[in-house]
Amino acid sequence: MSSPGISDESIKGPKDVRLIHLILSSLGVPSYSQTVPLQLLTFAHRYTQQLIQDSQVYAEHSRGQNAPISVEDVRLAVASQINHSFTGPPPKEFLLELAMERNRKPLPQIQPSYGFRLPPEKYCLTQPNWIVSNETQQNQPKEENSSDSRMEEDKLDFSVKSE
Repeated sequence: MSSPGISDESIKGPKDVRLIHLILSSLGVPSYSQTVPLQLLTFAHRYTQQLIQDSQVYAEHSRGQNAPISVEDVRLAVASQINHSFTGPPPKEFLLELAMERNRKPLPQIQPSYGFRLPPEKYCLTQPNWIVSNETQQNQPKEENSSDSRMEEDKLDFSVKSE
């Protein structure tokens, strides 16, 4: 774990990792795993790479092939990335409205009874869904000295009921 009192010289690693350590310590983050700066750098690299690619696409679309990237292209890429990737939670008023609508219908009353309270029979998964049949034994003639017939007698056919 790292602590906020670490100086720039005591941190091992590339300059960018040291910079992330200093940013975290300046923000007052008391401790964090050593992998956090690397994860933040990976995120920053991917985000920047995606912005540059989007900016290049916007520049080529607006000004033709091999056009240089302008500030407007980067701004458009940032705006589209923010709208696409970073979404906030829904507004509190919207959630309250949904809750009020859902809570208008009261829950059904609980009937006084003893034992387990189960849903109706059609919703319960307590019924067996298989049938044991001896059709293979009844349809085949028995041979007294055959070892195969003894093995077939021990077999049961488990077929699944379809509803």
